[in-house]
Amino acid sequence: MSGSVEEIKRSSRRLRGSLLESLADPVTGALREDDQTLIKYHGSYQQDDRDAREPRRLAKLEPAYSFMIRTRTPGGVVTPAQWLQLDAVATRYAERGLRITTRQAFQFHGVIKTELKATMRAINAALVDTLAACGDVNRNVAVAANPLQSSLHAAVHAQAAALSERLLPNTQAYYEIWLDGERAAGSGEEAEPIYGETYLPRKFKIGFAIPPYNDVDVFAQDLGFIAVVEDDELRGYNVSVGGGMGATHGDPETYPRLGDVIGFVAPDQVTAVAEAVVTAQRDYGNRTVRKRARLKYTIDDRGLEWFKSEVERRAGFSLPPARPFGFTHNGDRFGWVESEDGRAHLTLRIPAGRIVDGALDGRGKPVRHLSGLREIARLLHAQGSGAEFRMTPNQNLTLAGIAPALRAQVDSLAAEYGLDGYRTATPLRQRALACVALPTCGLAMAEAERYLPDFVAEVETLLARHGIADAPIHLRISGCPNGCSRPYLGEIALVGKAPGRYNLMLGADHRGQRLNSLYRENADEAQILAALDPLLARYAAQREQEEGFGDFLLRQGIVQPRTPIPSTLIEALA
Repeated sequence: MSGSVEEIKRSSRRLRGSLLESLADPVTGALREDDQTLIKYHGSYQQDDRDAREPRRLAKLEPAYSFMIRTRTPGGVVTPAQWLQLDAVATRYAERGLRITTRQAFQFHGVIKTELKATMRAINAALVDTLAACGDVNRNVAVAANPLQSSLHAAVHAQAAALSERLLPNTQAYYEIWLDGERAAGSGEEAEPIYGETYLPRKFKIGFAIPPYNDVDVFAQDLGFIAVVEDDELRGYNVSVGGGMGATHGDPETYPRLGDVIGFVAPDQVTAVAEAVVTAQRDYGNRTVRKRARLKYTIDDRGLEWFKSEVERRAGFSLPPARPFGFTHNGDRFGWVESEDGRAHLTLRIPAGRIVDGALDGRGKPVRHLSGLREIARLLHAQGSGAEFRMTPNQNLTLAGIAPALRAQVDSLAAEYGLDGYRTATPLRQRALACVALPTCGLAMAEAERYLPDFVAEVETLLARHGIADAPIHLRISGCPNGCSRPYLGEIALVGKAPGRYNLMLGADHRGQRLNSLYRENADEAQILAALDPLLARYAAQREQEEGFGDFLLRQGIVQPRTPIPSTLIEALA
């Protein structure tokens, strides 16, 4: 009989539980109930094919269980060699290729229990791990992809990677279970100075942004660090706290929230402030009601000034006022750009982050993205070029640090394998995000990734009809209100309510600084398109120069902001 999540964590012997016994059980493709909670901390979720549930039930078979595995890749940076190794893992053990998440991690889907350990070992052989990619701990640390300032990106990425290592759980369970590590003295009783015996009340997310681009949606993070650059040097970071996208339909006690800016820190103070924020949430977060357990609720319940004082007390120093900064947009820059060091960077559009062969592009043409990126990785690896593959927080991919001599070959391969779709994709299609949703996510109420191409095409038709096909509107679809695709920051967003039905959310901005609002509830596609059509017509006729769709809706009074921009954010932007 399963206990509460807090009880499971407390009695798990530092995340071990009975995972070894569950993995060895040949009778079922599933894990024991408590172990389904614990495996999340090792970077995996047990799932089943929801498309097959009813046929299998009628055939008196258990659900088609499989596992999703998520990597811990701070900033989404891997080498060409690592890309090739992870490609091989996906080809050997997973279904539907590689997938880039909105937190710059890889996800492997469809791994069966009997091959779970072999898959984990193969991922680790690529010098990539999955520890703490899920669960009530700090998740993968997101970092701006920023292709323009290579040295700045390198400095911020190094800081984020070091913080990711610092905030890892101290348990050796991961190494014992998946990598056959020897059990040392005290196994199961390791000290967890940051997390304690029950870890955090809920998941925790950190993001590093590099203005003027907010591709990490820094105000959606529990803890955000906004780089302050003066005279081309990194001076430190403005700190934001309390962002989060999750909510529950029909429950006003849950809601998305933007982070508040609470001050400035020097680079050598980042770790101390992060530990202070994490441990304050550990000690004061709600452990009774899980849906009220994120940091945003802790701050709202106790007050921002109280929380800032608690962070300063734990860190051992005061936070001076935030320094001025500004964001221009929260999307990606597609195509080639030159960086300060003379190298070039190519950002490719990857629809919903899914890297597969055989999918159709926006023109109905088959593409071979998995094979194409494999060939590009082989080229870059063979040349020893020092290039990187950077997953972006918008589910796209940047081939960074391409030597001038290799640029033509990379371009040729991108065209050959259909990776150049960014050239012809509309701005709407370039900016569209979607979570995985059905058929594997157990929380999904409606389609997202599989529905994205069709819905984008419908909206493109409306835009073309009104002569605004080039409008750079941010569109996001989430299969449920938990918001993995950050839908509440979309100018147009669909949040799944039931099969084929969504809440239509409108009015966020294009900088990630304003939440959208509910415009139509529980609507089907026809109702959604009927609602959008006159709004887009009005936008086409009355928009101001370079005015975003969300800003237009707000200016016209068509939507009201769900919450005002926090006063601390306004002060920092000033």
